[in-house]
Amino acid sequence: MNSKRRAFLSNLTGLTLFSVSGFASALVTPGQSLGPFYPSKIPLDSDADLTVVSGRDGRATGEITNLFGQVFSTDGEPVPDARIEIWQCDAFSAYHHPRAGGGIDPYFQGYGRTTTDSGGRYRFKTIKPVAYPGRAPHIHFRVLVGLRELVTQVYVQGDPSNKNDFLLNTVPDSARQKLIIPFVRDSEVRKGELTAVFNLIIG
Repeated sequence: MNSKRRAFLSNLTGLTLFSVSGFASALVTPGQSLGPFYPSKIPLDSDADLTVVSGRDGRATGEITNLFGQVFSTDGEPVPDARIEIWQCDAFSAYHHPRAGGGIDPYFQGYGRTTTDSGGRYRFKTIKPVAYPGRAPHIHFRVLVGLRELVTQVYVQGDPSNKNDFLLNTVPDSARQKLIIPFVRDSEVRKGELTAVFNLIIG
């Protein structure tokens, strides 16, 4: 790995480069549990816009969020054609899963998937995550590149429940901040919507 590429990845992840040995593995986005509510059956409407459901005249409850980013390899190259899946509970803290129980928002998909473009870029429209009983607000991610897989979760910067989330706190301090991102209002997107950026590095 050349020095320019190491510097790029160091800046991207907020890490300080101490040695070349072990550098690549240290950069990889921390993995987390798949969780109990990964869809038992992929819904018919599983596109990248989770805020509407095909055939239903309504929009998801919650703070609409434009979630986007890029997928990189450990050598700093963007990864095209990576399949990205996300899933999360709706604004009423209900997962759209037969084991979850409770009422659900009929206008929220609960799950979406997309594929990165030639620059490794992806984009979803979803809602800002809310707390689930016993958990801080989070969105599940699954990234598939050939035989490689990364499963992780992303959290809301500044949410006070992060400090008590048992899964988030299993991640070492040095890597935890990679999973915590700001959700901010952006004047360049539709009024009232949020923007969140999550870049991933897959080993």
